[in-house]
Amino acid sequence: MSENFYRKNEFCESVFNRDVCEANSMCRVHEPDKLHDECGVFGIYLTKNSDGQNSQSSQAAALTYYGLNSLQHRGQESAGIAVYDGEQIKVKKGAGLLGDVFKGNDINDLKGFATIGHVRYPTAGGEGMENAQPMVGQMKLGTVAVAHNGQLVNYEQLREMLEESGCTFNSSSDTEVIVKLIARSYKKGLDRALTDTIQMIKGSFALCMLTEKALVGARDPNGIRPLCLGKLENGWILSSESCAIDAVNGTFVRDIHPGEIVIINDDGVLSFEFGEKTSKRSCIFEYVYFARPDSVIDGIAVQEARLRMGETLAKESPVPADIVVGVPDSGLGAALGYSNASGVPYSNAIVKNKYIGRTFIAPTQGERENLVFLKLNAIKSDLNGKRVVVIDDSIVRGTTSRRLIQILRRAGAKEVHFRVSSPPVKFPCYFGIDTPSRAELISSSHDVEHIRKEIGADSLAFISVEGMLEALRSCSPEHFGFCKGCFTGEYPMSVPGELNGKKLEK
Repeated sequence: MSENFYRKNEFCESVFNRDVCEANSMCRVHEPDKLHDECGVFGIYLTKNSDGQNSQSSQAAALTYYGLNSLQHRGQESAGIAVYDGEQIKVKKGAGLLGDVFKGNDINDLKGFATIGHVRYPTAGGEGMENAQPMVGQMKLGTVAVAHNGQLVNYEQLREMLEESGCTFNSSSDTEVIVKLIARSYKKGLDRALTDTIQMIKGSFALCMLTEKALVGARDPNGIRPLCLGKLENGWILSSESCAIDAVNGTFVRDIHPGEIVIINDDGVLSFEFGEKTSKRSCIFEYVYFARPDSVIDGIAVQEARLRMGETLAKESPVPADIVVGVPDSGLGAALGYSNASGVPYSNAIVKNKYIGRTFIAPTQGERENLVFLKLNAIKSDLNGKRVVVIDDSIVRGTTSRRLIQILRRAGAKEVHFRVSSPPVKFPCYFGIDTPSRAELISSSHDVEHIRKEIGADSLAFISVEGMLEALRSCSPEHFGFCKGCFTGEYPMSVPGELNGKKLEK
């Protein structure tokens, strides 16, 4: 979920003038040099017990809490759970981490047999509680709750159409547009309302929806955002990642197909497709950075993908060195792969402070950049006098890379060779990744040599687009398509306001 992409590319002014920032702990510039995924979604449907009744315990809500906890890396700014007890849908949501929102008896109070949950990372201007999810729509024929990961590129047009027909909005979220569209067609029946809505929205979406009849999942026709199906002994699971299915002792069944709707009720799982067939275009950054390494997305094990990318990077850009180190956490897999392929020993020479919160408020740009020194440190005994290859997943603005190299040199590294397991990020994302504007992406306007000097490395190399794709395909030859717009400017669909990208032929 995110606001529309026009709002998405507005930023806190301190990014540009480096003046004092508003004390806004949810502003993305407080972590200025990483890309952020927008959300994680999770749903549970418990089937009837032996006496033919649906459970009225808090088991479904508790399982959803544990599932969302495993998806916390996908969003840390708000969380929520909606539950259906056979009579009504109740929602509990709030700002902060899952543990900040649900305390004491909150979970025990959410009794019912079907739930959906959401963890959220907002873009600038969207931190208000009115944008927290799940969002609920009430209508004469029933109630629907929606949790959404992704971004609609035709948000503005749809919202304007709905407003002209008399709809009012309480948020700046594109998820509310989805709720209003479903409500508008609900009298036609659930299946028709879902189909009509999903055929109207364009962009990326992985949806979990809760109605008074079923738990529903849907994935956009390109499959940009992930969504999978799991099985419990007494029910079913929908989740952004397979790691959350494991966390509740479920069994992974399969990925939801691009362009598929699944309706889960006491009769099982009903599946049907909507719209025309399009080419699969999974978000490539799920494998680079976003997903947990213990997840499997569209048949590709994330950790294996990172290992293969590291191996490819070593073949494309070798350098004489004494040790290889990875930047915690998402650079570790690629660093192991680089070490395996190059024969250079691997070292855990960078230590991450896991207890610094994302809501730490630093009032100036310089102080925000210096947070790297608080979050990461180096083991001097492993680095002193060594030629070091350091592996990171990406370079966005370059500030974190520069501070990291300073840390390594301060620890005594003789040489620092920076290797990146993704190609240069040159273009913004329109499909649910919180990326800076193109002007702020260092690779959009500078070549590799300029960036090397800017971050202070002895050498710098990125994996090639072709090498990355080959590494991913070696994990699963059947997977034939990825969205790589942030690297090439070629998007799975045309996007309004797009100046530098090109429409990718389907």
